Amino acid sequence: MKIYDTAQGRRSAILQRLREDSTVTVSQLKEAFGVSEVTIRKDLRILQDRKLLVRVHGGALMESNTNQLEPDEDNFSFKQTVNSLEKEAIGRAAAAHIKDGDTILVDSGTTALEVVRNLNKFNNLTIVTTSVHAMMEAVKYRRFKVMLLGGLIRETSLSVVGPLAESNLKLFYCDKLFLGVDSFSVEAGISTPNVEEASTNQVMISRAAEVIAVFDSSKVNKRALAFIASVDKINTIVTDSGFPLNMRNQLKSMNVKVETVSI
Repeated sequence: MKIYDTAQGRRSAILQRLREDSTVTVSQLKEAFGVSEVTIRKDLRILQDRKLLVRVHGGALMESNTNQLEPDEDNFSFKQTVNSLEKEAIGRAAAAHIKDGDTILVDSGTTALEVVRNLNKFNNLTIVTTSVHAMMEAVKYRRFKVMLLGGLIRETSLSVVGPLAESNLKLFYCDKLFLGVDSFSVEAGISTPNVEEASTNQVMISRAAEVIAVFDSSKVNKRALAFIASVDKINTIVTDSGFPLNMRNQLKSMNVKVETVSI
């Protein structure tokens, strides 16, 4: 197992190991990551506080009867721990597409949230978002106009969807949309497990001059229940280096730019 330099990356790897083996021990994790038992126990405590595992004497386990959700479900805390290093790098790269003075529209995904965490160099932005998490990050800068849309709150992701959100979206013209993606394929386009979210995303796409999809390569060659849009609605994809080369070539022929980042 790779030794990670950040606590977030290490905790993501711990969860990945649990998904594979169902149980882990402190001594195994100490040896795998080259850190102290105190550090590993702290990691396990934090992950248990987030209801992502169950601590037992000497280690941790993942039980089928816990509230644990798989990564393709709607548990926002869980999603933040999955492929976290890739998401951080994608967020930094995507933020480079912004210009001072832009009005940006930010989706509710964990990768889109990383874009908002990389706005330090800007002085004048208007940020419109369906995400409570993105709003809370944006207001920390204390110099941007930040608008959180109204609508039906999805408790698992703290994002707004539905007719009220869609009605509010139609009030805005946005320069760029940073769209998180649950599932992507060239043939099926972009999709999500949540029907209401798909409808809201469709309106978001219609209100943006440029659509920038941000997602890691684990979302590729998948199709979820609810269709959002075909790939020709996307201007740019920012993803990691695991994105398939043959798919990059397909998208290039369709005038969709693909930008990849390395970890």
